[in-house]
Amino acid sequence: MVLVSPRNPLNIGAAARAMANFGLRRLSVVAPFEPNWREARSAIGAPELLATAVESATLAEAVADCTLVVGTGTLTYRKPEQPVVPLPDLAPQVRRELVSGGRVALVFGSEKHGLTREDLSYCHLLVEIPTDPLQPSMNLGQAVAVCLYELIRSAVSAPETPPATQATSITSAAASGRLDLLAGVIEETMQAAGYSPHTMQPANRHDLRLLLRRLSLSAHDTRRILGLFRRILWRLNHLER
Repeated sequence: MVLVSPRNPLNIGAAARAMANFGLRRLSVVAPFEPNWREARSAIGAPELLATAVESATLAEAVADCTLVVGTGTLTYRKPEQPVVPLPDLAPQVRRELVSGGRVALVFGSEKHGLTREDLSYCHLLVEIPTDPLQPSMNLGQAVAVCLYELIRSAVSAPETPPATQATSITSAAASGRLDLLAGVIEETMQAAGYSPHTMQPANRHDLRLLLRRLSLSAHDTRRILGLFRRILWRLNHLER
C-alpha cells in the first residue's frame, strides 16, 4: 500500500487500520504533509504497522521493486493514459502477478487532488472505484478499506492457482525501478541523437514511462534492451572521436 503526499495523519492511521483488518503489513508513505504522521491515534490495532512503515521522498522510490503498480482514482476529472480496470476485476490480475513471483503496489493519492498525471505515469493500471458521479471522491481511509475488502473477498472466492515454476524467471515482469533506469538511458540516447528540442524533454520522459509500462516487458527483455541502448548511446557519444 502506497499513500502519496497524504495531508492528514488521521487518514494515514485509518488506512493502516484498514490494512490490519485485512492482513496487509507493508505500508509506504510518500512525502507526507505532516512530520508526526506515525503518531496517528486513528491507527487502532495497527500502531506497529505505522512504526514500520517506509517513508519515501518520491513515488518512483516507493515502487522501485514492484512489478505491478496500480493507481486508484476516478475518471470524472481525468482522461486515463493507461488501461482502466474496474475494482471488481482487479483481484485476478493482482493474484497472477503475486503467483508469478512479482510484487504489487496499490497507490492512493493526496486527499486534496488524488494522484497527479505525473504520479500515474508510474502506474501500469488505473483502478476505478464505482462511485456516484455526483460525489466521485472518497475519504482516503475509506477508499483503502473498500479496495482491500474487494481484493480479499475476490481472493477468498477464487480457485487455487498453481505455484510459480522456475520457467517464470524468464518471463517475470520487470520491476518499476528497472523500467525507470531503462527510460533514463533511452532519454539520454534521444538527447545525444538530437531527437527533439530541450523543451520537449519533460513530455518525452513522461511518455516513455507510460510506454514502457504498457509494453509489459519482462525482466529479461528489459536487460537486453538496456544493453542495446547503452551501446547505441556509447557510439553516439564517441562519433566525433
